[in-house]
Amino acid sequence: MNTKMKTISIGMAMVLTTLMTAACAQKESGGGSAAGGKKAALDFVWFSDGNEGALMKGIIEEYEAKNTNVEINMIEVPYKDLSTKLKTMISGGKPPALARISTSELGAFANQAVDLGETNGGLDAYTGQFVDSLKPFYVVNNKAVAAPMDVTANGLIYNKTLFDKAGVKVPTSPDALWTWDEFAAALKQVMDKGGAKYGLVWDYTPQRWSTLLYQFGGSLMSADGTKAAINNEAGVQAAEFFKKLHTDGIAPTSVWLGGENPNNLFRSGTVAAHLAGNWMISNYKDISNFEWGVTYMPKAKQRSSVPGGKFAMAFKKSGVEKEAADFINYITTKEVNAKYTREALFLSPRKDNAKLDYAFGKEMMEVFSNELNSTAPAAAEDWSKQTIVPKFSNDLKKTLSEIVGGKTSAQEGLDEVAGLIDKAISEDKK
Repeated sequence: MNTKMKTISIGMAMVLTTLMTAACAQKESGGGSAAGGKKAALDFVWFSDGNEGALMKGIIEEYEAKNTNVEINMIEVPYKDLSTKLKTMISGGKPPALARISTSELGAFANQAVDLGETNGGLDAYTGQFVDSLKPFYVVNNKAVAAPMDVTANGLIYNKTLFDKAGVKVPTSPDALWTWDEFAAALKQVMDKGGAKYGLVWDYTPQRWSTLLYQFGGSLMSADGTKAAINNEAGVQAAEFFKKLHTDGIAPTSVWLGGENPNNLFRSGTVAAHLAGNWMISNYKDISNFEWGVTYMPKAKQRSSVPGGKFAMAFKKSGVEKEAADFINYITTKEVNAKYTREALFLSPRKDNAKLDYAFGKEMMEVFSNELNSTAPAAAEDWSKQTIVPKFSNDLKKTLSEIVGGKTSAQEGLDEVAGLIDKAISEDKK
């Protein structure tokens, strides 16, 4: 072999050796499930209510350290822009790998979602991890279109200082609950003897009001979702009792008729109780001018709260569907979800995380969890129909205000809302 050929052969051997070394190093580092050894890049559209965004960034860093073939890019948007952002990305042919969404977006994007149950042992095995009341929200056409990240419930927060001053003891067990009439009488006593200006503030939303609807045995729609049911006897009774709370001066009309913020009223220390969501535990954490706590809601015909929550959805045609599903599986494991929900002061959607060691409000969160586990199925069935509910929810809120203000009777007002519900159901079928 002449000198020139020998030099070329040595050079080729060195190139091959370099390439093989690089390939081995890439393999050992875990890099590259995507073509060409590149990392799989996952865009994660995210909105935050509190500190959960910072918590998720920490979880992402831990995941990337264990899965070096994946890079997750959080795209943070205000919640009001979430739906528009997702629609723009999808219509532009570049859907994100995944997104954090609320119940409002589940129905709108269900057709673009990856079926998480398909690769996780089937639908029943997958949904069996999570609390049953959430199932109607994220199971669409027999597919798990998202995974629950946290769950919300309505419940009763009360001013312990005022109750103690009035000598009124709250229920400490779900086996010894007040009826709504007994609760109203107790609130009157806290007003008369404890110095409360008002007995109860109730969030100005139809979702929060519907807690009373389900407790009276009612629902927004029939069980099969084909017609309105809000104007039946149970619905009318719930609306009439709601009005009575205001007429009797127990609840201030300023919230439902004047738009006053119930949170500010409760913070003032002049209100005995607040019917709100479990997220208010975090919101009220800084109250220092009085003691407060959480007790069990009264019951009417039955116990019920109203479930809600946030979910993680993976999108089709992102090119990284498997990696997105794997990451969702990771963040919804018992250990990771416990860390996330505990530190964010959220309720966990997992059945095996019903009792977490929260740094604040542990017993309060357990009461909310108990309310959720005692919730009527109709609550989730109604509020999961997010292609229908938004079409009449504002009208329902307006009608309830008119009932409270005496502008219409409960029956007449709910009859009108029933007509709007039937119209919305009909339009949804087209």
